[in-house]
Parts: sequence; structure tokens; C-alpha cells
Amino acid sequence: MREEGGNCLRATALSCVRGDKLLFRDLTLALMPGEAGLITGPNGAGKSSLLRLIAGLLDPFSGSVHVPESIALCDDRMALDENLPLSSALYFWAKLDSKSDQDVARAINAMDMGHLAEVPVRYFSTGQRQRARLARTFLNNAKLWLLDEPANGLDSASVEQLGRAMQCHLGSGGIILAASHIALPVAFDTTLRLSRKLSAPLAHQVHQESAL
Repeated sequence: MREEGGNCLRATALSCVRGDKLLFRDLTLALMPGEAGLITGPNGAGKSSLLRLIAGLLDPFSGSVHVPESIALCDDRMALDENLPLSSALYFWAKLDSKSDQDVARAINAMDMGHLAEVPVRYFSTGQRQRARLARTFLNNAKLWLLDEPANGLDSASVEQLGRAMQCHLGSGGIILAASHIALPVAFDTTLRLSRKLSAPLAHQVHQESAL
């Protein structure tokens, strides 16, 4: 079950199944305004699936999640028209989200991309594309940021910029849940460590529990 509203993120006894694989079960998490959570674990443990579930893109197998009304997910999808200059690609979303030109400028400056504002997104390097994804996330100004490997492809200076943007969001009462294998320059209030041990066929899991 998934509910929207309020200012906090709460997950209770949350379980996720993808295909025939049980990725995690009975996961409980609570983040209040101004708090950040970090998800760790090996590839295939369910980190991205957890973020997508909280974003409403996947349904939980069991349990419940309560989220704020506004959520921004930053993952490996570009979510920008790559034929447009960065400023125009962001302005398309700004109009949909009722944001202003100033909001677009702030999002671009948050990742120090002012000099790339009129460059088509298709010409961006790997690191620049990641910074553009993050700028799209910042533009939304959502209460909850869900960040999937946000530092991928970033140099050390850009990671520091990301950290400042994250800290600013937390300082204004925002909430962050991030999955990252790279250290981020933010103090996390809680850490979830997912294990790949549960990533076995669901039928096998049910058989094991029935035998107990």
C-alpha cells in the first residue's frame, strides 16, 4: 500500500518482488524533514528497486509506504530532450511544474552548468549528462529527493557541488534517500544495508519458510 501526503517518508514491513525474485522483505524506514538516508549493498540487492518503489513506479509485494506529495527521482534515465539546449530542455519541465525562468537558472547554477546552458544535451559528456540529470531533479524542488548513484561520472569538484546542493535541500526541510557506492559529502541520519542473500527465486524463499 502506498499513501501520499504529509512531510515525512515512512516505510513499514516493506517487501519487493521483481519477476520471481524476492529482493528484500520487512524493510522499515522513517525519515523526517531535514533527514537523509543512505542505501548500500551489492549490485542486485534491490537498491534501485527500493527507490522506484518509493517513487511509485513499482508496487510493493507487501507492507506500506507513506511519502510526501512531491517527489523527484534521479536515476540513469535522462528525462531531457537531448536535441534541445540544456536551458530549453529544463524549461520544458519548468512549465509543467509551474516553475519560473529563475528556477531554471538556479537549477543550472546548482551544478555549475551556466556555460553549458545553450549546448544541446546530446553533446554532453558522461559527467555533464549526470549533472544535467541532477539539475532536472533540483528544478522540481520536491520535498523528497530519491537519488540513485548521484555521483556516477562526477569529478571531485562536481561531487562537492552535489554535496552542497543536498545540504541546502536538507537545510530547507527537504528529505533525501540516496543509493550510492561512492562516498557523498553529506551526513546521513540512517543507513540501510541490503543483502543479495534474499535475491533468490520467490518459490525457494517460500519453501524455506514453510520448512521452518
